Amino acid sequence: MVSQSRPAVAVAPGRVAFFDLQRQQRRMHDDVRARIDAVLVHGQFILGPEVEQLEQKLAAFAGVPHAIGVSSGRDALMIGLMALGIGPGDAVFVPAFTFAATAGAVCSVNATPVFVDVDPATFNLDPADLERAIAEVEAAGELKPRAVIPVDLYGLPADYDAIGRIAAKHGLTVFSDAAQSFGGRSGNRRVGGMAPISATSFYPTKPLGCYGDGGAILTDDDRIAEAVRTLRSHGRQGTGDVAVRNGITGRLDTIQAAILLAKFEIFEEELARREAIARRYDAGLSGVVGLQARPEGMVSASALYTITSDRRDALKAALDAEGIGTALFYRVALHHHPAFAEVGKRPLPVSERLAETVLSIPMNPDLTDEEVDRVIAAIRRFAEMA
Repeated sequence: MVSQSRPAVAVAPGRVAFFDLQRQQRRMHDDVRARIDAVLVHGQFILGPEVEQLEQKLAAFAGVPHAIGVSSGRDALMIGLMALGIGPGDAVFVPAFTFAATAGAVCSVNATPVFVDVDPATFNLDPADLERAIAEVEAAGELKPRAVIPVDLYGLPADYDAIGRIAAKHGLTVFSDAAQSFGGRSGNRRVGGMAPISATSFYPTKPLGCYGDGGAILTDDDRIAEAVRTLRSHGRQGTGDVAVRNGITGRLDTIQAAILLAKFEIFEEELARREAIARRYDAGLSGVVGLQARPEGMVSASALYTITSDRRDALKAALDAEGIGTALFYRVALHHHPAFAEVGKRPLPVSERLAETVLSIPMNPDLTDEEVDRVIAAIRRFAEMA
């Protein structure tokens, strides 16, 4: 069991890195190496037995019948949209404050993303603005509302109860972008089982990350699952060479699945450590800087810990001067990205404000309490000098 106060790894003094995957790798080296070697021995590099083993574990963890490994989180979004039959003339509602992949996947199937503002407290998609956006699209009559993709920003599950009610009223499918949130939960429901279809990412810095690109689609719908399995493999059913759909090359590699199986063994321990770090930050930074609100009953996977400050850039420079790594997720709201310049514009003030004020600080399960306290102290010193 990994300690909730100090990870079982020696830490050298110096810079507090924003991400530090090497600590985890040192802890897991022997198990990961053995699993990779096993793949090299059996030689089934595409859809080998480790892929199915991982899929079974993911599905059981999320409490759904189906988990299908794919090549990346973005491909999971695109393949999921393809499985839903979404394409030209369809409107898909996405938050304006998130990573570009969410809207990019919509464009990849030739549908149209419609940007929705986010809640100023949780930073997740705002159900009230979703209602407004749907009404605007319906009134214009040019696009058919088909789906909404809530993003569980920084690991915090979106308000799926409220979003689900709105979606049901308008005939939309809820497609969860759980790239950062696998391992999170709301009450007794785990991420991956909060929507009819969910996509997650195994990018190396995610709470459950591989050593390259990887992702998965989770669903309780047999038809969606069957479509996803064919779409990820050139549209073929099984191992034959006849395509029943126009698919892509979107499979999860066996070696990456083997790595994820090793990491899955310590996943819940690392989630608990992430939660402990987040609570320590909460206690030390409440009232000092802005914090992402976590509604009662919701547990974030804490992929990132993000604060807000009106003096964000100065705070970032001050932390860097003290040897503390930070990052900006995200510095430009999606409706201002050149890639989405042709998407219709609507007021999105919260997203624009967050892009100017958010700052992510170190978060990983191998941080020591001493390092967390060092980050807190540096932020408090900056605030006191302001």
